[in-house]
Amino acid sequence: MAKLLPIKDIRLDPKLLAFPYQYQAVQAVQDREYAAIFHEQGLGKTKIAIDVLLHWLEKGIVDTALLVVKKSLVRNWLRELSVHSHISPAILGQSHKANFYVFNSPARVIVTHYEVMVGEASRFRLFLKGRDVGVILDESTKIKNPDANVTRCILGLAPLFKRRLIMTGTPVANRPYDVWSQVWFLDQGKSLGNDFAGFKREVDLTADLADDGDERSRFEAELGQIYRKIAPFSVRETKNSGVIQLPEKIIKIVPAEWEPIQYDLYSQYRNDLRAVVIRDGIPSEDRAEVVLKRLLRLVQIASNPRLVDQSYVREPGKYPVLLDLVHRIRDRGQKCIIWSSFNDNVDWLAEQLRPFGSRRLHGQMAMEQRHRSIDKFLTDASTGVLVATPGAGKEGLTLTVANHVIFYDRGFSLDDYLQAQDRIHRISQKDTCYVYNLMLPESIDEWVDVLLRAKHLAAQLTQGDILIEQYRREMSYSFPEILHNILGITGSQASE
Repeated sequence: MAKLLPIKDIRLDPKLLAFPYQYQAVQAVQDREYAAIFHEQGLGKTKIAIDVLLHWLEKGIVDTALLVVKKSLVRNWLRELSVHSHISPAILGQSHKANFYVFNSPARVIVTHYEVMVGEASRFRLFLKGRDVGVILDESTKIKNPDANVTRCILGLAPLFKRRLIMTGTPVANRPYDVWSQVWFLDQGKSLGNDFAGFKREVDLTADLADDGDERSRFEAELGQIYRKIAPFSVRETKNSGVIQLPEKIIKIVPAEWEPIQYDLYSQYRNDLRAVVIRDGIPSEDRAEVVLKRLLRLVQIASNPRLVDQSYVREPGKYPVLLDLVHRIRDRGQKCIIWSSFNDNVDWLAEQLRPFGSRRLHGQMAMEQRHRSIDKFLTDASTGVLVATPGAGKEGLTLTVANHVIFYDRGFSLDDYLQAQDRIHRISQKDTCYVYNLMLPESIDEWVDVLLRAKHLAAQLTQGDILIEQYRREMSYSFPEILHNILGITGSQASE
């Protein structure tokens, strides 16, 4: 292993001063063996993390800091490190040969992504035995599923790190039990236990809660205890806590009307569980008997029937409303982001909106194509619209050149919804922000809206953002009933 450079030969002072609340967060976690930064998205967690790793190195707490980030965010982190520090990090990437030299280099800061952790697990184990390493997991919900390969790998390495820090603005990405493996990485079960299956049973947001008052009270009490258990090693601020002044964020429901053929196709799936569609020019019967598949099909048809039937050539019901919104936004000289959960829809919408200088962003694009789209949207005044999937653009991006986001459709993930809308509502935004949710009447859109509200309130209680009294005032467990009305299925199925 290469000899490490003396600390005195490396500048470890931050380039920029932190906001007071960021400084307080650094002070709260920098000397702990393990900690979590759960500041809401848009409040500058990156700056906090960089200042913490500089402290670790300056005080000799560790000799190496490892940043583990999502693959799509490596470039963002390299940029942020150059802005906030004097460090030139090494990068562990897909090349096994190149990684050999990084593992044997004197690098003090190393940036890698989660997939590399899996591919290089054996080398990491040897590396961690030879150095004192502090690790920071960015967007730690990447390890929320304890059965996933990446989670098992990282949890197995956890005891070998001298310092462990996780960070995410949405620790409850979708359901309250998402916090379990993230916290286990930190304390190996001290606060939330070692039984994930049991923890999940206690805090799962199920349809049964709607009809059982005793079970509902037990569930709410369990949620209220989670943050108390992890608060000693966690810091969290929200945009409502007064630590920073951001422009107002206004959320609007925008109604649309069904296009007749679109409604007929939707009704077939809703009523008959199947429909005849055109695939590759050939009529075929598409059975949707599995509940989740049916739900997805209904979301797709309510968004754009082309996603399931290639013979559909009309304008979907939401498109005229979208077009009117984009016209009004661009007439004011402002920019907008349009979110859709489906890659093909992003392509179609971007093509339709080319007169507004549209760019697209989704997971099937090469990384360099994605970067070009983002750079064009950020720097070119004539590029007024970015059409994107939440999976490709919901995290790590500051897109405050826009102050409007439009959800053409929404999936079932709370994390997708919150992260995507807050690409614009964050530090450096100067204008009022608008979030538009396009909805068709008596459609799956209504269920998605109620479900996301319920998930959000459960997340807020789990994260300590609200008190149980507010939760009980605002919470509705009506999502199973709404889904029953939409599909005519049982309550147990509605909990999916």
